[in-house]
Amino acid sequence: MEITEISGVECAGIREKYGLGIVRCRGFVAGVFTKNRIKSASVIVCKDHIADGRIEGLIVNSGNANAFTGEKGIENARKMCRILASLMKCDEREIAIASTGIIGRQLDMDWIEKKIPEVYSRLGKTKRHAEDFAKAIITTDRFPKKAYSKYPRISAVAKGAGMISPNMATMLCFIFTDAKFDSGELYEMLKEAVDLSFNRLIVDGDMSTNDTVLLISTARERVNRDDFQNALNGVCLNVAKQIAMDGEGATKLVEVFVEGAKNNCDALRIARAIASSLLVKTAIFGNDPNWGRIVAAMGYSGADVDEKVDIIFEGVSEVKLVEDGVPTGREEYAREILRKSDEIKIKVKLNKGNGKGYAIGCDLSYDYVKLNSEYTT
Repeated sequence: MEITEISGVECAGIREKYGLGIVRCRGFVAGVFTKNRIKSASVIVCKDHIADGRIEGLIVNSGNANAFTGEKGIENARKMCRILASLMKCDEREIAIASTGIIGRQLDMDWIEKKIPEVYSRLGKTKRHAEDFAKAIITTDRFPKKAYSKYPRISAVAKGAGMISPNMATMLCFIFTDAKFDSGELYEMLKEAVDLSFNRLIVDGDMSTNDTVLLISTARERVNRDDFQNALNGVCLNVAKQIAMDGEGATKLVEVFVEGAKNNCDALRIARAIASSLLVKTAIFGNDPNWGRIVAAMGYSGADVDEKVDIIFEGVSEVKLVEDGVPTGREEYAREILRKSDEIKIKVKLNKGNGKGYAIGCDLSYDYVKLNSEYTT
């Protein structure tokens, strides 16, 4: 399903020196944003513009975060919205905006002002509109992230590869639907979906200045709320896994499942600590089943833990490395599983209660260092 299969949504984009994407999408909108105290000018303007829950269009630029750019950055973000609003013949406050890229540089407004009318003129006129938009918003991504639900109709497109940490993952994600809900309902459902997906995602532990997730509805079809919530949760989780798989330099997706914790809070702390651990991540990259690093992460997570645990690795097959606190000695078999698997599940079972937790991550390779050491050059 493409974005433009959602009733009332059209999109277009270009990618040259920078990227620029535009969506026409009259309806209701809700959003969640970065908790970084230094926020991109585009985040500040977007939060202001979607405050009343109505939207006509969206503009996104890549290659420049428009963050740490002061009043000039705010002025430029508003100017982008104003230019698009004039083409759409709507109020500039009905335009949402997002940016991604290098922090601390002013936008190339000469390029942006020239390209906005060009991209706008492509709306609804090419067969590659959704793909063009998706490619326009990426930075170090190896591929655009897309997910959808056939019923209820939901399409999502996202970018994200590095600077990924909970609250939220560092990313842009735009979700479109024709399900009929107002902005307040959309926000409640988006918050749940984000908490169960993007807020469980860790690539490198850094938090961006630009995180933006928007849920936009053209409100043309009545849909059961529970059905929509379940579908939205699934779409967001799908995108989160794609971001982890495309983590800068990553070679393996890592999912951490914790059960039997004292409570859900403790279980989530443990899962996040394991998924965040640089030592765990590098061990997974090296196909080293060093479960001691998992034990260490559990211990400093802040959760109530002791040595009475099970630790299991699952890939192409499953192996238990620790059972009721006793090592099983099956490291060589685990090593073979790691070598043969692109997706790894780390399962931890405690004996403290009924708490369950989940986190998504990836391994950490040499390429992560290379990509980020050369990011601005």
